[in-house]
Amino acid sequence: MKKILMLLPFVLLGCKSNADLVSKPVTATIDKPIEILYKVKENEVAATLKYLASDELEGRDSGTKGMEKAADYLEEFFKTNNVKPYFNSYKDTLSNFKGSAYNVVGYLEGTDPVLKNEFLIISAHYDHIGLSKEAVNGDFINNGANDDASGTTAVAEMAKYFSISKSNKRSILFVLFVAEEKGLLGSKHLAKKLKQQNFNLYAQFNIEMIGLPMKRDYLAYLTGFEKSNMASKINEYTGKNSIGFLPKAEEYKLFYRSDNYPFYDIFKVPCQSVSTFDFENFGYYHHVSDEFEKMDIVHMTQFIQEMLPAMTKMANSSSQEIRMN
Repeated sequence: MKKILMLLPFVLLGCKSNADLVSKPVTATIDKPIEILYKVKENEVAATLKYLASDELEGRDSGTKGMEKAADYLEEFFKTNNVKPYFNSYKDTLSNFKGSAYNVVGYLEGTDPVLKNEFLIISAHYDHIGLSKEAVNGDFINNGANDDASGTTAVAEMAKYFSISKSNKRSILFVLFVAEEKGLLGSKHLAKKLKQQNFNLYAQFNIEMIGLPMKRDYLAYLTGFEKSNMASKINEYTGKNSIGFLPKAEEYKLFYRSDNYPFYDIFKVPCQSVSTFDFENFGYYHHVSDEFEKMDIVHMTQFIQEMLPAMTKMANSSSQEIRMN
């Protein structure tokens, strides 16, 4: 997350077809949540997160070899899971960064001849702040497990799900931004670039810091909560109290501090970030102790699983149900 105050192998499917991974609604009423038969696997979530937060990547600072290794890993992840590049390459080189840095952009075309012309963006930032000048207990590496290797892992798992289920009528861009920590440079670059190409954006769901659970009566909070109906629609789609309002998100103006904002600013459609970092459950923001070992893999897996019905419905609703208030 940009600086703030204080701050598969997959589940064996047997003879199931891809269509079987997303069942019909629980009842004939279309307002009921979709049942997702696909199961996110904890070991696969852990494997991706562990590599992205490893010392080998030296904190994934934009323009460094560690960032390059992370981008190569994510590119290979998309290739392995049959997610295509949207541009000529998965790597979208920034026009506003001094040095070599790029977003990693994957693409799944929608299955509906009309709705495929609309896009859902599912995103996170894969960069972090690199090496500290002074060590803490001999450690210089800001591994950024929560910020935002956790969100990046969630996007990767969602891309895997959609590539297997082929359940998206709308087209989806899976975007892993670079240089978020430098001032949202990756998202600013891509939002401007896509706007110039008359990109038809339906909504953006950006994932920030979901490595640990909150002690609240909802799973996660959404920034810019009252700007759209996204939160209420997600809860409708999941059939649970998945998304709530966090006052501190409003207090710290988090809506403007992550990669959702450049897209909202340019496209004027619902573009929001979801998070489970509530300023109480994790004391190592931008700290060398933001390590893989401190993350809750069970929670992360649950979060991803719970969001699959919402992402599926967002990618498939016949009308633009997600809209600005």
